[in-house]
Amino acid sequence: MAELTPQDMAAKLLATGFERSGPSAATLSDPIADTPMVVTLDQLRPYDHDPRVTRNPAYAEIKASIRERGLDAPPAITRRPGEAHYISRNGGNTRLAILRELWSETKEERFFRIACLFRPWPARGEIVALTGHLAENELRGGLTFIERALGVEKAREFYEQEGGQALSQAELARRLTADGYPVPQSHISRMNDAVRYLLPAIPTLLYGGLGRHQVDRLAVLRKACERTWERRALGRTVTVDFATLFQDVLTQFDTQPDDFSPQRVQDELVGQMAELLEADYDTLALEINDSESRQRALTSEPAAPVVPAAPPPPVSAPQQPSSSSMPRGATPVAPAAPAAPPASPEAPEEQHGQHDERLRGHIVTPAPTTERLQSIQRMVADQLGDKLPDFEADALRAIPVQAGGLYPVSDVWSIEPGLDVPDRLRVHIAQFAREIAGEAAVADHIEASDGGIGFVCVAPAVGQAKVLPAFARAVLTLLHALSAAPPAANGLDRARLADELAALLHGHGGLGARLSDAGLVKLFRLLRLARRLLDLEAGDPGQES
Repeated sequence: MAELTPQDMAAKLLATGFERSGPSAATLSDPIADTPMVVTLDQLRPYDHDPRVTRNPAYAEIKASIRERGLDAPPAITRRPGEAHYISRNGGNTRLAILRELWSETKEERFFRIACLFRPWPARGEIVALTGHLAENELRGGLTFIERALGVEKAREFYEQEGGQALSQAELARRLTADGYPVPQSHISRMNDAVRYLLPAIPTLLYGGLGRHQVDRLAVLRKACERTWERRALGRTVTVDFATLFQDVLTQFDTQPDDFSPQRVQDELVGQMAELLEADYDTLALEINDSESRQRALTSEPAAPVVPAAPPPPVSAPQQPSSSSMPRGATPVAPAAPAAPPASPEAPEEQHGQHDERLRGHIVTPAPTTERLQSIQRMVADQLGDKLPDFEADALRAIPVQAGGLYPVSDVWSIEPGLDVPDRLRVHIAQFAREIAGEAAVADHIEASDGGIGFVCVAPAVGQAKVLPAFARAVLTLLHALSAAPPAANGLDRARLADELAALLHGHGGLGARLSDAGLVKLFRLLRLARRLLDLEAGDPGQES
């Protein structure tokens, strides 16, 4: 073989290398499974359909916590197909805004590069994201009525795009409940009124926190005045229609909720109607008040008639025979003394007091409800042939208790027919797990799941777990074990759970804290629903007695 000259060697070294002939990918595709990743603030965008428009009431507290401790758990993020930026999956817009503020104030890298949990965009992505944000915002500071109403209207839009047809209010309520955000149909009706008739005129008042009861009052007033206007304006020539008049009057009262008075709105509206219709103010006000009363009567459940107790028959003294009818020489017999009346029963007030005291003994935290909501639930149960659980009636049966939350608990054991399907059971189980974890400020570690018993516990790394309080670590370990997840190399030591379980449940030990009564009730309910879910998955259709 001939030796290479220096020129030949230099030519070989400078020769062109192999070149790629196929197309090159501009970006990598998103993972198809849940994947931890680190992203920067530049790669994150807030969720554009977030129902929260006003500032979170707990903004300052959340900011102080993130400044001192950072994020307790990696936030869940996702990305729409084909988009360049990530968005938060369930809530998180407030935390994202706080991180941007802290980055601009401190320039600390920990506020710019964030450890997140990427979750793939699901098939029903927009609906899942919106209902997830609605539910998360309710748990993390609550929404105003109008924010909730706008979120429900946006959900209606997504559902109609998905199904290709308009939805009734009953169907919308059913679908929202199935997706983990239950809203009664009566609330949906008022939300529609608020968005359609009130929001254009009083945005400041509504975003300031005007509540549902005042929205109800305005909606009933508008309907009553509109009926009166249509009846009296028939055959007349008026310079303005009622919709414009109502908007013009209501706009004058767009102030803060503390300064708002529905009665002043009614006075101004009736006054202008009387002037335009050339009617007497008092007569018009009387008609409108009567129409309001009839509308409230039609939209509320009639009270059960009270049957007055029959008065006791008068006690008459026994008649003595007259002396003329008595035989001669007979000695009149003194009438027998009337029998002593039976001992009076216990006073009704005292019985009622004992009944209330017994009920209060079963209430851990009151479940928020209204008479209107209860009446709707009773009517729906009657139509479906179901038996609605009655807390007062069941106070001496089953395992009665009352604890508030997104899904209030009135009976630990009873499972309604509408809940007795795997998908609905998983939704409730995940919510109870999230609320239990919320007592230890680690709700971010609980993620809903379509498999298993309905949730997974995102365990912290060993370094993160060491800085968690003992109570928070014990709660996470318990939930991680209940989720049937296999032991992993993380910061949760299941071997220590046996030592901490007693302190966690009844307070005897060194944790320094225990589950609250409400948390314990939710844990019992979680276990009951999980047992039923596993029975259904195993093919057992019947409920245990």
